[in-house]
Amino acid sequence: DLLNDIEVRAELAARGVALPADTLFVAALHVTTTDEVRLFADTPAPAHADDLARARAWLAAAGKLTRMERAARLPGATPDTVARRALDWAELRPEWGLAGCAGFIAAPRAITRGRDLGGRCFLHSYDWTSDEGFQTLELILTAPVVVASWISLQYYGSTVAPELFGAGDKLLHNVVGGLGVVTGNGGKLRTGLPLQAVHDGETFVHEPLRLSVLVEAPIDAITDVLERHAEVRALFDNGWLHLLALDKGNVVARYGRGLTWERVATPELA
Repeated sequence: DLLNDIEVRAELAARGVALPADTLFVAALHVTTTDEVRLFADTPAPAHADDLARARAWLAAAGKLTRMERAARLPGATPDTVARRALDWAELRPEWGLAGCAGFIAAPRAITRGRDLGGRCFLHSYDWTSDEGFQTLELILTAPVVVASWISLQYYGSTVAPELFGAGDKLLHNVVGGLGVVTGNGGKLRTGLPLQAVHDGETFVHEPLRLSVLVEAPIDAITDVLERHAEVRALFDNGWLHLLALDKGNVVARYGRGLTWERVATPELA
C-alpha cells in the first residue's frame, strides 16, 4: 500500500527511484501446504483488473500443476484432494511438504529455469552483480540458509535415527499444551517429525542427505560473510551442510573447513 501511494512515489522519485506510473504493487501469501497463492489487492486499481485476473489464473494453474506432482507420490491422494488433506488433522499423511529436500540454490533464476529439480531444492533468485556491498548475499547466508539447515537436519535426524530424533508413530500421539506431543499417555516430549512424515508404510520417502548449498557469487565475498558469522560458518566447518560456489551455473569450488576452498574442474571450464 505504501508503494502504491502517490506521495510516497513522488518522494522516491526525488531520491532517484523512479517507478513506472502503471506499476501496481500487490502483496501475496504462499500457502505451502495447499500450493495456493493468495493475492491481497487492497488498493483500488480498476485499470489493473485484467492484469490481476490474469495473474490469479496463472497462479491457480501453477498450484494445480504442483498438486498433481505432489499427489503422484502421496499415498491415497489425488490432485483434487491434496489441498483438503493438507488441512485435515485426521490424515496420517496429510502432505510430505519438504520431504526429499537436498539442495539450496542462490543464483540467477535463468540457471534453473526449465530444469526439473524434483521439488528437492530451495530456490533463491540472486544476482551478485547487482548486490552492492554483498548485503543480500549476507542476508541469504545468515537467514534462509540457516532456516533450510533446520529443515534439512530435522528430516535427516528423523530418518537416520527416528527413535531418537523422530516423534514416533503419529497414531499414538497426544498433544501436550500446544508445545509438543508424547507417545500414549506419558513420557517425554517427542522431537522431530512423526514417522508418517518420512515413511510411506513400506520405505522411507526422504533420502537423508546433508543439504548442499550452491551460491553463485565471488568466493571472496562468500568467505567474507562466513568470516564475520561464526555460527553460520560452523554449519559448514562441522559438516552439517555442504557449500559450493557457482560461476555461470557451473560448480567451480567446494568449501572445506576453516575458510578454505578446493577448486573443482568442470567440463565447461577445464
